[in-house]
Amino acid sequence: MKNTYYFLCALLMLCLFSCQNKGSNGSDGSGSSVKTNYSVAKISAKYAEGFKVNYKDKVCYLDIHDPQKDAAHSYHFALIPRGTSKKGIPSDYTIIETPVRKVICMTSLQLSSFIALGDLSPVVGINSTHHLFNQEMKKRLAEGKTQKIGIEGNFDTEVITGINPDLILISPFKRGGFDALKEVNMPLVPHLGYQEMSPLGQAEWIKVVGLLLGKEDKANEVFSGIEKRYNDLKAKAADVKTRPVVFSGEMRGGNWYAVGGKSFLAQLFKDAGADYFLKDDEHAGGFNLDFEAVYDQAANSDYWRIVNSHHGKFSYDALKQEDARYADFKAFRKKQVIYCNMTERPFYESMPMEPDEVLADLIKIFHPELLSDHQAKYYDLLK
Repeated sequence: MKNTYYFLCALLMLCLFSCQNKGSNGSDGSGSSVKTNYSVAKISAKYAEGFKVNYKDKVCYLDIHDPQKDAAHSYHFALIPRGTSKKGIPSDYTIIETPVRKVICMTSLQLSSFIALGDLSPVVGINSTHHLFNQEMKKRLAEGKTQKIGIEGNFDTEVITGINPDLILISPFKRGGFDALKEVNMPLVPHLGYQEMSPLGQAEWIKVVGLLLGKEDKANEVFSGIEKRYNDLKAKAADVKTRPVVFSGEMRGGNWYAVGGKSFLAQLFKDAGADYFLKDDEHAGGFNLDFEAVYDQAANSDYWRIVNSHHGKFSYDALKQEDARYADFKAFRKKQVIYCNMTERPFYESMPMEPDEVLADLIKIFHPELLSDHQAKYYDLLK
């Protein structure tokens, strides 16, 4: 009996030791990791230059700055699991408890990340519905689950205060209205995907939204798929024998807005097997040119990209009616205008998270033999 007693005690101690080990090292005994609130998938930036993520003492530190300006003002956030201690966090970091439950989006580009993650429920406020296509968001608006907060320069601070969001995603370098938002005393988190200089860099901002929502796994998974599809397509066009030249834009208010050779758009054309007409320019951002300056450099370009919101059927005749000088461009004469109508296609709402689809559209146009079966989603040649 005594031996049996000692044997049972030893067995009990062994079981207790095993359970303690399981709780301390996060293992279920099979060698696989068991997730806790602090062992979620980690986020890191591979292409995006506007955010950095560091982990220390169970806190995720998110640093954001303008990717086009090294010396620009930076923004600092400490993301902590909801309900945990806030002690020891540097005073220059704004604390955000995650997962975030209520968010206001200021742009369609920000909204595109929530759509790609398959979760619009945290989006309780949006800036504009001018180019809104998503049916779920339209339903949320109709049911009052999401509210319109006004437009840039004329935000309805009473609506914002009534919503009481956990944070507001902003675009701090865009025009007007953000001084008023500072008065509502809510965390303002810059979403600077639109400042990124590469298509994959822009799409990678889905990881920032994933961090905020506690959906790091999903964000990494979605981006990995985007990255693979984009790079596979890029490889198809890497060794093309001829590279057509393409320019972009239209006259607006007496000026032609163009982006530089280090821009997102120039990189997209390059990856599609074409050359941007200002590829040697060192700017990443945009600037205004007069018609003569554009014509001098783009008159003999092979293709012309246009994105607008035209009501009705857009055509070469409609384009010529806007400015008779357009007909002098080689791309016009050859009927090689690349076109996207934002009243018909979710350009800002979905395109930021689908650079692979955009790239496929352009490769099909520039080098149709490489993607003969591709169906255009955003860009097609103007009929």
